Amino acid sequence: MADDGLTAAEAAAALKKPVGDWGFGWMSDASVRDRGKADLGLRGRPLYHLGRAGAMGDVPVDVVVAAEAFFPPEVVRAAWVDGRNGVDPMDAALFYSACCSDVFRSTYGDRPGMERLAELLGKVVDGASALGAPLFAAWRALPRPDDAAGRVGLLLNVLREHRGSVHAAAVAAMGLGPLEAIMAGAYGERNARFFEWPEPYPDPERYRERWLAAEELTSAAAAAAYDSLSAAERAELVELVRATLT
Repeated sequence: MADDGLTAAEAAAALKKPVGDWGFGWMSDASVRDRGKADLGLRGRPLYHLGRAGAMGDVPVDVVVAAEAFFPPEVVRAAWVDGRNGVDPMDAALFYSACCSDVFRSTYGDRPGMERLAELLGKVVDGASALGAPLFAAWRALPRPDDAAGRVGLLLNVLREHRGSVHAAAVAAMGLGPLEAIMAGAYGERNARFFEWPEPYPDPERYRERWLAAEELTSAAAAAAYDSLSAAERAELVELVRATLT
């Protein structure tokens, strides 16, 4: 631990789960599904893929497959084409990011310290490298709400996209395929089914060593995002996130 604060690595490790859980939570919120159906005519996988990857614009679907990394290509292609037939990708992304902020406001908007939390998250997000992280760069470029709670909700998801992007790069650097990495990870077959990979699944032990090496690379890259904060600011950020999301 740094004097009177946290190292960048400690901050990244402490925020990995709450930031990741926030992303899963708002994307699976029933209000987002209902609004997607009512406002855009999208729900399920088309809403998710167009809303998430649409931040990159109206790109070829193979770019979406590459950026999202861990889904079966045929699942991404079907969802993107289905959604793209009726909705412009950037419109979907703006809608999706607004839903992210709205869910945060309604769930956590009355918690204290929002202005400071938005300030610290903004420093981390704006100071992080976007090299090899297209989804992170795209979400970082989306417009930010005027209110602190709305910005916090969005910035937490931008930070989640940072770790997801650097993890995809680390997995590729270790020569792992997406299903191999999923199977070697903590949730194994459960995650493989969630991402809609068809069975049979490979033996995860064959890939464990390379996956652990990819995790080390991911942790190092994720930690670098916190270099823009002092040790005391990193400790303050972790405490604010924990206090807000629990």
